[in-house]
Amino acid sequence: MRVHLKTLGCRLNEAELETWALQLQAEGHHIVPENGEADLVVLNTCAVTQDAVRKSRNLIRRVHRAHPQAKLVVSGCYATLDPDAITQALGVDLVVSNADKARLIDIAKEKLDLRAMPAYSTEPGEASLFAIGRQRAFVKVQDGCRYRCTFCIVTVARGEESSRPIDEIVREVAALEAQGIQEVVLTGVHLGGWGADYGLNLEDLVRALLERTGIPRIRLGSVEPWELSDGLFELLAHSRLMPHLHLPLQSGSDAVLRRMARRCRTQEFAELAAKARAAVPDLNITTDIIVGFPGETEQEWEESLAFIEAMRFGHVHVFTYSIREGTKAATLPGQVDGAVKKARARVLHELAERHKRDTLARFVGRELPVLWEHRRESLADGRGRYAGYTSNYLKVEAWFPPGYDPSKRIGDACLTGLAESGDYLEAEWLGR
Repeated sequence: MRVHLKTLGCRLNEAELETWALQLQAEGHHIVPENGEADLVVLNTCAVTQDAVRKSRNLIRRVHRAHPQAKLVVSGCYATLDPDAITQALGVDLVVSNADKARLIDIAKEKLDLRAMPAYSTEPGEASLFAIGRQRAFVKVQDGCRYRCTFCIVTVARGEESSRPIDEIVREVAALEAQGIQEVVLTGVHLGGWGADYGLNLEDLVRALLERTGIPRIRLGSVEPWELSDGLFELLAHSRLMPHLHLPLQSGSDAVLRRMARRCRTQEFAELAAKARAAVPDLNITTDIIVGFPGETEQEWEESLAFIEAMRFGHVHVFTYSIREGTKAATLPGQVDGAVKKARARVLHELAERHKRDTLARFVGRELPVLWEHRRESLADGRGRYAGYTSNYLKVEAWFPPGYDPSKRIGDACLTGLAESGDYLEAEWLGR
């Protein structure tokens, strides 16, 4: 069958798409692009915010209109939290909850009578990255979360923690390496909790991947700050473990953090960040911030803003708080007015953009290895402009000579200046 895969939301959703693509191809099915004719469409939905729910519903409708002849399977957090609404949606043939997501392909084959055609099988992994439009591979290493942050609906949708066995992860990364993939990103709902069910920790997994695979780049997905160990700090100095940490702070006010039931206060966060930066001078620390959490007073907002100013993150993903039924935060008093939330988000975006520009500017004049990902522009003389990322996850763009395609390769570049937009660095390829 011809199968189209699509996802919304987090890197974990993308990693799951990758797994489904590999399984489908191994069984003889073809992965097709969005504009291709599909017999089956699989959607991985998101519910982290009300906006994500809206986008998930719109995606279902849009995909059904684009592929009216295809069987439509919907999974993910929105499908798990509101299966009745999904079932009633136009064109949905099957809903698979997160609890059964690992068996999604088998369940779909059983319920929808999918046909395998081994004679037309492609090599495993040949089109999976193409299907989700990525040059790097996302590897799901665990699911679920033991913590219950009061704003988080994902812990409800994803359930209890479970880790994939270390040997299984090593085999997957080695297989990706054999396909020529240059970088893997380790993902999970609670990545720092990997291995707790085996008496291990994230440091053990990273060491195993460094020792037992030769993949050039290993990057960590989002890690809760309190999960960082001294051993992990030491490993960040390894040339193959990328010097980039995404540490979700959520608020710079301790009072708000208590209402969120977060396990890390601002002083602890600042000490961890300082320790990490001292261990790895080029480390890029990025974060998530929720604006307008219930009860957030003007004083708490100012405290939060001042702390974020002091931390100087390389990037801030700004979330405007939205009520999620089923979470404790939805029942808290003092829901913040929408206009106030919007104004605060605008201020934080401006601050975050300034810090991002400052972070990028700090590396002007440096020579760093870049994983080139995709062509951005072409000239009549054959030259191509490509975008990529440094090891510490700074976006760069550079021109390449006619006929040369650097995509999916790591090459050195001189970072020559900050782009006018402030979003990336201009670079010159050094020919190596």
